[in-house]
Amino acid sequence: MEKTKIRAPAVAGQFYPDSRQEIKKQIESFVDKKTGRQDAFACMLPHAGYIYSGRVAAETVSRIKLKDKIILLGPNHTGFGSEFSIMTEGIWQTPLGDIQIDTTLAKDILGRSRYLKEDSLAHMYEHSLEVELPLLQYFKDDFKIVPIAMLSDNIDSLKEVGKEIASGIKEANIKDSILIVASSDMTHYQPQEEAEGKDMQAIQAILELDEDKLMERIARLNISMCGYAPVAAMLVAAKLLGAKTGKLVKYQTSGDITGDKTSVVGYAGIIIS
Repeated sequence: MEKTKIRAPAVAGQFYPDSRQEIKKQIESFVDKKTGRQDAFACMLPHAGYIYSGRVAAETVSRIKLKDKIILLGPNHTGFGSEFSIMTEGIWQTPLGDIQIDTTLAKDILGRSRYLKEDSLAHMYEHSLEVELPLLQYFKDDFKIVPIAMLSDNIDSLKEVGKEIASGIKEANIKDSILIVASSDMTHYQPQEEAEGKDMQAIQAILELDEDKLMERIARLNISMCGYAPVAAMLVAAKLLGAKTGKLVKYQTSGDITGDKTSVVGYAGIIIS
């Protein structure tokens, strides 16, 4: 019998607390308890340490009706593994419990893809997807995931991956059971005013559901948004599934937390519905 693949937490105790009680306490302090929840095809969440970006992420997730299956798209910061790395089997562990990979959906998407490769190495030490999981678990304790990490910035490849994801969802007739989560922080290490100006240009393109405009502005304005690739793929997939609108829930920077606005990182939470 084949041994189950276990993806242990890589950044618990660094990006977020390593105990169940402390995670819940911290997320509780961020949550907007007065808001209602809406149906969504997708969302964009930041992935920094919770002290910096947790409020943006939690306020965004608190407005979404979470689904039974969540496709996670994130940037590959480590450089390990393939350009487009998917895990199709196993369990991801967090201090809030184990999360199963949706093997049927993951293998179906892999089987129809020209670009995705079965690859666990890219995921072992990568934080961009892991950081989202306890936030999602706080609001829903039972869901399955399809984790995908991206190194490529080729817009044609990203569009194809988005199309392949949407095709798998449509073929299985599970559109109402899926949420696509793109993990990205915004501008890195620039003065607050400059970061905000650049980030609003990228955010506007995302709200217009325009992946080409997003990529053009990233290049032209030199916006150091680390997860623009997964966001572009997410937008393609979401539109094919029926998405029409984007909504910015919250934007802030690390400078809003630390008070040091000379060199900040931007964070945005966006819902695509």
